[in-house]
Amino acid sequence: MRFLSTHRRHPLAGYAVLLFGLLIAAALYAAFAPGKADADTANDTAKIEAGRELFLVGCASCHGMNAEGVMTKSGGNFGPSLIGVGAAAVDFQVGTGRMPMAQTAPQAPRKTPVYDEEETDALATYIASLGPGPAVPDEEYTDVSELSQEELTRGGEFFRTNCTACHNSVGAGGALPSGRFAPSLRGVSEKHIYEAMQTGPQQMPVFSDDVITPEDKRAIIGYIKNVQAQPQGGFGGGGLGPVVDGMFAWIIGIGGLVAVAVWLAAHGARVKKKRS
Repeated sequence: MRFLSTHRRHPLAGYAVLLFGLLIAAALYAAFAPGKADADTANDTAKIEAGRELFLVGCASCHGMNAEGVMTKSGGNFGPSLIGVGAAAVDFQVGTGRMPMAQTAPQAPRKTPVYDEEETDALATYIASLGPGPAVPDEEYTDVSELSQEELTRGGEFFRTNCTACHNSVGAGGALPSGRFAPSLRGVSEKHIYEAMQTGPQQMPVFSDDVITPEDKRAIIGYIKNVQAQPQGGFGGGGLGPVVDGMFAWIIGIGGLVAVAVWLAAHGARVKKKRS
């Protein structure tokens, strides 16, 4: 204190205080000033704005002006909140044509997409900006061209354990209660299969990366594509399982025997009584 009291009237004291204040101001600005906008930031901002415009036109009537969802008087909703669902959920639902829905139904079927890839990406980017959620998977987890036989075998084990109860052993799909169904996986892209596991659309459970790792998801997808690429010998029945095989056996096998029995009864030898 004696030092400060002695030198506070020094001719350079004012300059020292000014320099010290400038250093403090510069440090605070560097700590709290917003980052510089670069090309990627500007591109993301433009994509978010484009996605919001598309959302307001095609999605807001069910999901709300701010994607908060629209509640009904009975406590249900026209469309659930999309805050926090992530880009992967939007990319799956819109990219497979399930959204926007043409009419309310127990389940949204896959159909021709309404939006192209660029518009779908903009919508996904906008929804992702509203809250954290699963991102669209990287290509390294959807490229199954170089999987080893060991990885395919592991993928098959995961698929048979977690998926066949609904999707059938070859991914042909199947019926579920209340008018719902597990869709066929034939023709579904690797990216969309991965996103379905990530987000659990409709009645499907969510298989997060903590439950099934990205590497194991890739192995499952590889197994599905490998099984679907294998030729079927004879009359395979579409790979729909033993129930369908039994139906074919009854219709063709038992039905054929009944038809033969009826024909024999109609065209067999007739015995006439002799007159006395």
